[in-house]
This record gives sequence, C-alpha cells and structure tokens, in this order.
Amino acid sequence: MDFLYVKALHIIFVVTWFAGLFYIVRLFIYQTEAEDKLEPAKSILQTQYKLMSKRLWYIITWPSAILASIFAFWMLYESPYYLSEPWMHIKLSFVLALYFYHGFCQRIYTKLQKDIISYSAFKLRMINEISTILLFAIVFLVTVKSAISWVWGVVGIVLFGVLLMLSIKLYKKIREKNSWDKTEKEVLENNDKN
Repeated sequence: MDFLYVKALHIIFVVTWFAGLFYIVRLFIYQTEAEDKLEPAKSILQTQYKLMSKRLWYIITWPSAILASIFAFWMLYESPYYLSEPWMHIKLSFVLALYFYHGFCQRIYTKLQKDIISYSAFKLRMINEISTILLFAIVFLVTVKSAISWVWGVVGIVLFGVLLMLSIKLYKKIREKNSWDKTEKEVLENNDKN
C-alpha cells in the first residue's frame, strides 16, 4: 500500500480515537450527574449512559486506538528515518501519555459500569481536558516539526492547560449561579401562588 494511504488511514483513526476519548468522558459526567436524579429517571439515565458508553468504548474508541497504532507502526516501518527526528521522540512521548490517559479512562469506565462513582462531575470535566492538551501537543509537533522550540512548545501547552482549567472553573461558577437563580425563581413563584 502506498505510504500516503497508510498516513491517511492513520490520521482518520487518530481523529476517531480522539472523538471517542472526548465523548466517553462526557458520558461519564452525565452518568455521574444522573446519580443526583430521582427514581425512575436515575435508573433510566444511568442504564442508557452505560449502554452508550459501552458501544462508544468498544465499537469506536478501542478499535480506533488499535488501528491508529497499527498504521503508525506501518509508517515507521516504511520510513524509519522519522525515528531519528527529535520532534518524533517528543511526539511519541505525548502518544505514550495518551495511552496512559486511555487506560485511565478504561478504569473509570469499568467502575462506572459497576455503579462505582469515584470522581465528581467537576473532576471529570477537568480530566476531560487532558485529551485536549494532548491533541494540541501532538498536532503542533507533527505540523511544525523541528521549527518549534521544545521549551516554547512545553510552555505553550502548560499555558493552554491552565487556560482550560480556569475556563472550567468559570463554567462551574456560572452553572452554580444559574442553578441558584432558577431555584430562587421557583421558590418565589411558589410563594406567589400560595
């Protein structure tokens, strides 16, 4: 098979792998938030989220991770000179971190399938941003290769991560305020009726 076809397939499966990683943690968040619902909504939602998670994880995310890796090894076999490039070593370090993240998500998935909730929805939102940071790091390294300074790249990724975390905290505050406003409004409306 032509090298460019292998590269295209690698990119496609990297995209679907990341899509699965982004969405699986969202499902974890929804399943965790469903814990606060009243029955029967709680059971219905958690059952549905478990089913959605199982299908996403084993039909899209895991196969994409495996196929992205197969095509990556194939490219390295066809063009071993990539392994002599310094940017590739850094990229492979981020890919290794991505595999650890994938394994961490597997642990969360397994626990949630057994109704064991280990993380709050807020912590899961923070965890969800790890894949975003890894995506930015990997794409920038592959795109600009040696043109990027290692130090500036790391500083950029750290700053990006800090901005993401601050955005999540701001989002949480806005959500809590809107939730409080809604609750206060409902109380006032109920008082007016009485």
